[in-house]
Amino acid sequence: MTFRKTTIKAALLASVMGVGFSAAAEDIKVGWNGDLSASPSALSGQAGVLGIQAAIEDINAAGGLLGEKMTLVVRDDLSQPPKSIQNMSDLIDSEKVIATFGTTNSGNALAWKHIPNKRQNPSMGCIGSATDITKPLPGQDNYMYRVSMVDRSQVAGLIAYVKARPGTKNVGFMVETTGYGQGALKDLQALAEKKGVTPANIEKFGVADTDMTSQLEKLKAAGVDTVIIWAQGTPIAQVLRSMQKIDYWPVTLASWAADNASFYDTAGATLAEKPIFIRTITEERTPAQQKLFERLEPNLKSKSAFSFSAHCYDATMLLAAAIKQANSTEGAKIHAALDDLQTPVEGIMKTYNKPFTADQHDALTAADYRWTHWQGGKLLPYKDETVSALKPADYAE
Repeated sequence: MTFRKTTIKAALLASVMGVGFSAAAEDIKVGWNGDLSASPSALSGQAGVLGIQAAIEDINAAGGLLGEKMTLVVRDDLSQPPKSIQNMSDLIDSEKVIATFGTTNSGNALAWKHIPNKRQNPSMGCIGSATDITKPLPGQDNYMYRVSMVDRSQVAGLIAYVKARPGTKNVGFMVETTGYGQGALKDLQALAEKKGVTPANIEKFGVADTDMTSQLEKLKAAGVDTVIIWAQGTPIAQVLRSMQKIDYWPVTLASWAADNASFYDTAGATLAEKPIFIRTITEERTPAQQKLFERLEPNLKSKSAFSFSAHCYDATMLLAAAIKQANSTEGAKIHAALDDLQTPVEGIMKTYNKPFTADQHDALTAADYRWTHWQGGKLLPYKDETVSALKPADYAE
């Protein structure tokens, strides 16, 4: 199986999808700020925009919001924190969007999360998974919301698996040196200690590294039989290629970035089937997920990125529900409504019943996650005796 790698400039994507960069003055404008062209993660961003636009089409077809149409304003942050910060200010201050969606990269959201808080402009995350994205900043009201995976919840599941698996004797961690990897390392260490798991060794590598054999040799010398790799898709694949070089095959668990087309293409069909990981949607989709998938498939550049379409669709619907409940597009009133949604919202992922509170801004929990692996070029559910034996309490953070 070969995935077609495609990068599209935001303007071209907008043209293909019918997404405008500007809107009539009376429209209710929301913004997208995330990578659409500069990195392998751009495939996720493109899928997310498709999901937002599909939700907006449905909202407008049903009469819009408060008697007005909803419109999306798109900005590509090129995977660069300075550009992402600039985009956020531009969307809120110049375009006058009433809320934003994104971002593709966790580090960018962490770089600008103070802006939505200070401007009282809700941010609906639907891709970036860093644990701290939705944590409040000192002295600021928290306008950061998310409908996506959370690193700490994923880590809790992976540590639970390691602890419950009968054959595990020594576990090791391998993480990339980016903010994504180092943020997860804090979660890995904290939850391992909490659950009584002591790593035999911890190794780091650069996101652009292609040979990790020296780190793997150290894990092997430490007797590591089970490894958790936390990195983006391509470097996870490079770790597996390095395992192949030294014929060292510990049980391998990975971050959900292993679902990315960049991982599959770099690892190849055989190595791609080695790791198991947690994500929200497999290719055994629910009827609602399948319906949206078929609708978006002609414009979806990577099938593996479809989960982000579903996340962003639901995030848009939750925002719309809050606007209706608040009967206003004022940020503070939307914020208050999001924290106390009175009516259940039918989504692609699930039915959301009070998904947010004043203290909790993540709509998806470990109960919404699925153990997954690549098999025959497809993202399919993974199950073994350990997964089957895990209980909800085992995922506690």
